[in-house]
Amino acid sequence: MNPHAKLISSLSLLLGTTITISSSHWMMAWTGLELNTLAIIPLISKSHHPRAVEAAIKYFLVQATASALVLFSSMINAWSAGQWDITQLNHPMACLLMTTAIAMKLGLVPFHFWFPEVLQGSSLTTALLLSTMMKFPPITILFLTSHSLNPTLLTVMAIASAALGGWMGLNQTQIRKILAFSSISHLGWMTIIIIYNPKLTLLTFYLYSLMTATVFLTLNTTKTLKLPTMMTSWTKIPMLNATLMLVLLSLAGLPPLTGFLPKWLIIQELTKQEMTTTATIITMLSLLGLFFYLRLAYYSTITLPPNSTNHMKQWHANKPTNTLIAILTSLSILLLPLSPMILTIA
Repeated sequence: MNPHAKLISSLSLLLGTTITISSSHWMMAWTGLELNTLAIIPLISKSHHPRAVEAAIKYFLVQATASALVLFSSMINAWSAGQWDITQLNHPMACLLMTTAIAMKLGLVPFHFWFPEVLQGSSLTTALLLSTMMKFPPITILFLTSHSLNPTLLTVMAIASAALGGWMGLNQTQIRKILAFSSISHLGWMTIIIIYNPKLTLLTFYLYSLMTATVFLTLNTTKTLKLPTMMTSWTKIPMLNATLMLVLLSLAGLPPLTGFLPKWLIIQELTKQEMTTTATIITMLSLLGLFFYLRLAYYSTITLPPNSTNHMKQWHANKPTNTLIAILTSLSILLLPLSPMILTIA
């Protein structure tokens, strides 16, 4: 890809995200979302592979539909209320359309169909952007309009996302698809608490982005795309693979690690809101996700499965060192003891 085109796309991506998260007017938020969509498409399709082009087209169609719904919803609200303030979303039809539009942009069930396919057609770096940075503007809009949204609809979508994200990830061998379903499952956890404690949703999103960035950057370093190649990637950088196992377990939400913090706080908040049944259901559904995280950890470090592989072991004499991955890995594993301070800041 031409360096100038890559620079323009990257700067447009930053600009679009900044415009959306800092705007209080619906038209400015919509402009930022559109700028984001147009900036990421060249990065998705830069390999010129048919699967990448297909992913770019799917992404464009879904995001264009969602942006049109955002505009339509804000116009209905402006027609009835006479103002374009994001926090003043009061019209029932506008609230319903906005919930649908944000669910499409985020990839919540039942609008999840595009996300695994787009991630599978993208490179690991672009998949990282799609899983973290591209989710930030819609999460911000959800945060600002949370008091106006339908609690029942959001709860149903959240539980469905947690269930489908865990269930569909069980039978996958492509790591990008597994991480896509992991993202859908985590979005369910974020959505279920957005009405009762929006700041907790943002905290969950920040920690999810931190752990996902660590996983994607580690996989990019070892050039691992599928489970069979993950079986032999430990021969390249054994220490990096060992820490990858811990980060995957943190992403699953096991207690001593960072990923346990948001799930623990969400369950606590749901219990305070007298939603014990909902908290029990979403906790049980997280066990589905735990299964495929454990499978990834098993393939990466614990042992080689008792079968032959067609992939040649690649021993690296000069092992590359990456300070960024080391810092992100440390944060992804060790932030739990700092949780009282994080909660004070939040």
